[in-house]
Amino acid sequence: MKVEEEILAQIQKYDTIIIHRHQRPDPDAYGSQCGLAAIIRATFPAKKVYQVGKNVKGLSWIATPQEITDDIYKDALVIVTDTANRPRVDDERYLNGKALIKIDHHPNDDPYGDICWVDPSASSTSEMITELVASLAGKLVLTAEAARMLYAGIVGDTGRFMYSATTPRTHRAAAQLMEYDFDASQVNRILDEVTPEVARLSAYVLENIEYTKHNAAYIVLDNETMEKFELEDAGTAQVVPLVGKISSVVCWTVIVQQKDETYRMRIRSKGPVINELAKEYAGGGHPLASGAVLEDLDQLPAYVEKLDQIAASVTEN
Repeated sequence: MKVEEEILAQIQKYDTIIIHRHQRPDPDAYGSQCGLAAIIRATFPAKKVYQVGKNVKGLSWIATPQEITDDIYKDALVIVTDTANRPRVDDERYLNGKALIKIDHHPNDDPYGDICWVDPSASSTSEMITELVASLAGKLVLTAEAARMLYAGIVGDTGRFMYSATTPRTHRAAAQLMEYDFDASQVNRILDEVTPEVARLSAYVLENIEYTKHNAAYIVLDNETMEKFELEDAGTAQVVPLVGKISSVVCWTVIVQQKDETYRMRIRSKGPVINELAKEYAGGGHPLASGAVLEDLDQLPAYVEKLDQIAASVTEN
């Protein structure tokens, strides 16, 4: 039995299905989670289907999570989408269900679940959910609303089809979704828009970015700076790809101080692999897009030196 058929069999088996995604969600986390929930609701109207996790205001145009009580997990199927490792799952109750499924497109460094469907060659988990529907040939119902959510997830995780993870299958999935009655152009515009606060932060980032000898780049945004721009960590996501628009930059990191005084790092690259470096700093992710953590800025010089050496590997070649 193919893994897609195993997943369908589990969905058919359970009357209650609860879908989780990762902390600090992005459009793919919301799109895959809530898109799958919408598909299951449309296919099996009698089932109770929930999408849970912290609500992020900037993504509420895709969908909104639900608050549920602990007792709902009894005898429930739990599905976790777009979450590479267990500590990143939003809401620890994901372990309280009867069965667990992992659906993800990150490297499978932390396999979990009774069924673990991971495809790192997919551009996004939303792409995988789109293909799940197609592979089951009419056994799941894809609605226009679900298509809109999944399309948002694909566009978000590919940077509007600019990142290297974009493949012909990505475009085929997007084309299939665009056959449904939703405004794809509107989705693109929303994902491209920035708030006035983010616009001001963008100018600050471009003005204050630091460059290394071999064209790596980094910037530290401390709590004082974030307060100045009236933004929290989630508001910095849109400035991360901005640094990559600088032609000379090979790889880069946007470092944001957290409320607990640690520093979240978003690490990106135009070619050299950076996820092994992320693993050295309690992180991981894709070869060209990863996340990690600095405990304090005393670690910064050593980290920047390692990032510079990664950039040097390209310059030397």
